[in-house]
Amino acid sequence: MKTSAEILGLPVISITEGRELGMSKTLLIDAKNGAVAAITIEDDDWYRGVKLIPFESVIAVGADAITITNSENILTLEDAVDFENLLDENVRIIGTKAITKAGTIQGSVSEIYIGDDGKVVQCEISDPQGNFLDNISAEQISIFGKQVTVIDSGSVAATAAPAMPAAETPAAPAFEAAPTFAEPPVAEPVAEAAPEPVPETPAVPDMPAAEPVEEPAPESVVEPAAETPAEVPAPEPAAAPEAAEDPAEKAAAKATEDRHRRFLLNKKASRRITTDTGVVIVEAGGDITEEVLQKAKLANKIIELSMNVQ
Repeated sequence: MKTSAEILGLPVISITEGRELGMSKTLLIDAKNGAVAAITIEDDDWYRGVKLIPFESVIAVGADAITITNSENILTLEDAVDFENLLDENVRIIGTKAITKAGTIQGSVSEIYIGDDGKVVQCEISDPQGNFLDNISAEQISIFGKQVTVIDSGSVAATAAPAMPAAETPAAPAFEAAPTFAEPPVAEPVAEAAPEPVPETPAVPDMPAAEPVEEPAPESVVEPAAETPAEVPAPEPAAAPEAAEDPAEKAAAKATEDRHRRFLLNKKASRRITTDTGVVIVEAGGDITEEVLQKAKLANKIIELSMNVQ
């Protein structure tokens, strides 16, 4: 099983002719069957049109090269009649949104894994920041589309909702404090004084003015309120998984870059390559050395250099 990053950028070698025929460029996806139908390549005649190798003609995808029987396995656009519809559809899978049948976006497809028979075995799903979320197997995928990949199920995000009910509990003590207002039925001494002067009955409303009831209320509300904020930040540590995947991605990118560098090293440039400001990176016929590769990399001219070697 190989990732697309392990397949693309490899030189294509004819084992019967003993020569390099080009470099793998893109994967031509058969979306209906969920498989790689062909690999497009770039060679010295790339400007004449698309060339591709049917995946069934690939002998092996190794660590350093893709091997085929001979150059006759490579088809030009005129010969690739069976692949015209796939070229028109141009389904890439990588970069599409992963969405469930229920309409929930789970992330986007950041990588695909290809079996030895060319079938897409699984897709790697990442969030918008590129952090790994999950691997979805081919059995869970119902449609490979041009913009979206439809899946039957996906990773379920953890929810921090359980912490919310804790904020409502402090309301109960506030109601329990109210009964203390009913306790001052100490109005009995007043009842004895009432028969002598009837006008003194207004003194009874003054009894509720005893303000001890207001003291417990602040205590019961303030103490729980100080505890609830401490529980809300607890769910934050969910961001930890992102660091676990970075080394693997960097290793895959480094491996591809090293293969590309080995492919170019010690070849000759077929024409002069310059930076956007006119500085010469290598003259036509010049050797491609480590220094030349470094200059081309800094000037973002690696692809142009790759397409002009002899």
